[in-house]
Amino acid sequence: MIQPKPCDTKMTNQITTDNHPHNHPAAPIFSAQGVSKVYRSGDQRLEVLKNINLDLAAGTMAAIVGASGCGKTTLLHILGTLDRPSSGNLFFKSKDVFAKNDTELALFRNQTLGFVFQFHHLLPEFSALENVMMPGLINRKDRSEITADANELLNKVGLGHRTAHRVGELSGGEQQRVALARAMIMKPSLLLADEPTGNLDAKTGNKIFDLLQEINSSRAMSTVMVTHNEELAAKMDRRLTLADGVLHE
Repeated sequence: MIQPKPCDTKMTNQITTDNHPHNHPAAPIFSAQGVSKVYRSGDQRLEVLKNINLDLAAGTMAAIVGASGCGKTTLLHILGTLDRPSSGNLFFKSKDVFAKNDTELALFRNQTLGFVFQFHHLLPEFSALENVMMPGLINRKDRSEITADANELLNKVGLGHRTAHRVGELSGGEQQRVALARAMIMKPSLLLADEPTGNLDAKTGNKIFDLLQEINSSRAMSTVMVTHNEELAAKMDRRLTLADGVLHE
């Protein structure tokens, strides 16, 4: 098993909130409290996350930046319930998420969370439309309803003319827009994005980010995005730095 590398770069981050629209944030819809993650291998102990506290209000976009190997993806996986913390809690609307068993967590992810990754993880044997529909089909939603929703989202991301195309027939930017539409199909309360523009050229990456901003605002959800792109991080409501396992704002 490949273990995350510890940070060897100490970083500090000070920001002012004057240029941010959420100077007086609403009550959090998501809250991570005292989240830590420790990996053990024999006598070795690696503490990747140390007592992380993070409140996320609806409509807020938060960027997490930091050196490679600092644990940003580990934190994102815990926020997305893909991994459990060694200690600490994650609350959604004041309810303890990790009190759920694995089956309940899978349903929670499907209904409440959306994911966009650097590599889109689309299913190549299916069309753009079918890929976007997939989370709804897994949830056994009415097929005609989910088809209509998927078509609407593909139109929103500018791919209404590409619905029948398979993944291999789409450009990298188009594939990422399909992945964004798929992440939105269940109307999630929290969108988690891991370097969603990192595999794209600057122009295409900016278009994807603009779509993220527009959808986040129109649906009043929370978005957490891990990124190395400081320009994009500066455009978000909050910029957080993960260094030595500690989250700074």
